[in-house]
Amino acid sequence: QAISTRVGAVTKCGLEDLVRRRYGKIAALFVLFSVVLVNVLTFAADLEGGGAALKLLSGVDYRLWVVPLAALSLMLLILNSFRKLERILIYIPLAFLSYIIAAVLARPDWGAVLRDSLLPHFHSGSAYSAGAIALLGTTLTAYAYVWQELETSEDAPPLRRLGLVQVDATIGAVCAGITFWFITIATGATLGVHHRTVETADQAAQALAPLAGHFASTLFGVGLLGSALLALPVLLATSAYIVTEMFGWRGKLDAKFFQARRFYWIMIVICIIGCAIALAGVQPIRLLFISSIAGGIATPISLVYLLLTACDERVVKEYGLPLWLRIGGWATTAIVTIAAAIFLYQTFV
Repeated sequence: QAISTRVGAVTKCGLEDLVRRRYGKIAALFVLFSVVLVNVLTFAADLEGGGAALKLLSGVDYRLWVVPLAALSLMLLILNSFRKLERILIYIPLAFLSYIIAAVLARPDWGAVLRDSLLPHFHSGSAYSAGAIALLGTTLTAYAYVWQELETSEDAPPLRRLGLVQVDATIGAVCAGITFWFITIATGATLGVHHRTVETADQAAQALAPLAGHFASTLFGVGLLGSALLALPVLLATSAYIVTEMFGWRGKLDAKFFQARRFYWIMIVICIIGCAIALAGVQPIRLLFISSIAGGIATPISLVYLLLTACDERVVKEYGLPLWLRIGGWATTAIVTIAAAIFLYQTFV
């Protein structure tokens, strides 16, 4: 996130635009397909996730919420209302901070938690490699840092504030990581110790039972719905930006529909495809898991080009990456690439 913020602030361009200019159309097509295909699958999964959240809150079948959620996400972008709503929605996922309290109330063996967090055990089974690539895929999914670069390039912060902008992005990533750690602990100390497989949103919500009791499903539903409502418009917008940058078309979120028809038609097409996938019959939790695996497999492509542009003096000039960011960036890329290779080997060989 810090690297994508730096590149966006310095170049005032999105990743797809930079790759097309610097490395050619073939490389840009690789990035486009690696991001957009995963975005479409993730969009469908988040539609189902939002539907599952509304089912927890209303009791109505999640499939009936898929099209309304897609239409709402699209209208927020077409009517230029997402920025305003984002200021409110950004606080809803704070409901997931309740996992911190739930983890404490579940009374795990904190010695074992700390030991296995710092010294994890590795296994050779296919289930373990699938879980690993899914965790990496959902954490490092390309739309997150592509969107970060796009937003930063449009905000165009003065370069004298570059350090502060990077710190802001880093704090967000660290807070998300800490929250995820507590979600893992709370889930492991409740569902994990009883070897329960999570197949529905209601089952996943039971990790909050030590805190919320009978209201665990409601609390989980609020957080899951807030996350979906934030992610869905971002997935649509990121995909539209990447395609328009690839072909040199006009299009920005600030533009009206008649000013950037291709930009918004890309979103409409993705909405239609996403709804079709979401209504194909795959359960929400399963589709979320599949989309995370797809993200883990495809992410190394865009990560490599992000690092190449960030380290290229012809792109970033005197604002090249500090050594610690280069090491961290390439190490992260290597980890997810190796994990994807292991998963593909075990799956197909």
